[in-house]
Amino acid sequence: MSEVLNESLGATMVITLNRPEKKNALTPDMYSELNRLFSKAAGDFSIRTVVITGAGSAFTAGNDIFDFLNTPPTGPDSPVMKFLATLHNFPKPLIAAVHGNAVGIGTTMLLHCDLVYAADDSKFSMPFVSLGLVPEAGSSLLFPRLAGHVKASEIFLTGRSFDASEAKEFKIINEVTPQPLVKAKEMAELINQQPPTSVMNTKALLKSGSHDALEVVMKVEGELFQMALESDEAKDAFMKFLASKSEKKV
Repeated sequence: MSEVLNESLGATMVITLNRPEKKNALTPDMYSELNRLFSKAAGDFSIRTVVITGAGSAFTAGNDIFDFLNTPPTGPDSPVMKFLATLHNFPKPLIAAVHGNAVGIGTTMLLHCDLVYAADDSKFSMPFVSLGLVPEAGSSLLFPRLAGHVKASEIFLTGRSFDASEAKEFKIINEVTPQPLVKAKEMAELINQQPPTSVMNTKALLKSGSHDALEVVMKVEGELFQMALESDEAKDAFMKFLASKSEKKV
């Protein structure tokens, strides 16, 4: 079965990360499929909204560490970087339904969504510094704008996780709800009833104030991220992370 599922519900495309045995950890192949689906949605006038969610107990555990180390993102043509660019430029409303863990890109992608609904058990984290890396997906610009500088510094510089109530306080999510996917589909249907060109133009206007600046920041983040990946500091941090995962299995 595909590790990224999609189904059409009227004018809504529902994308499901479908690797539940690995907490929906993302691989290069999954990023490539996400890029394909987002490109399809962007070019198909019959699709007016996209909902993204995860199968099983988590939204996504972020990048699959082993795949990430074996095939690190190298430049703008890597599947990961293409996905980030796709998120940044996606022209239609994107709605996320979150439950369980949303790690790394599982949280930063939400900053590009137009609406986000999360279950009470949701746990968000952006542990880039803890892994010897730097923020990605434009989060170094977007997150401080939403949460404020001091809270963003606290989260980024300590790598600590936060729950759904804090995520709402940080303005990452719209609402904490027991059924985030149901809510996301309901909101998608409300949007689908609006004139589609007006919806897309309004989304573009809402993003216009920071679109170009965000593109510059994402480029710088990508360059620094690549440099950090090659550093001894990051290699040591990843080895410690993998060792801690092994100890938990014993």
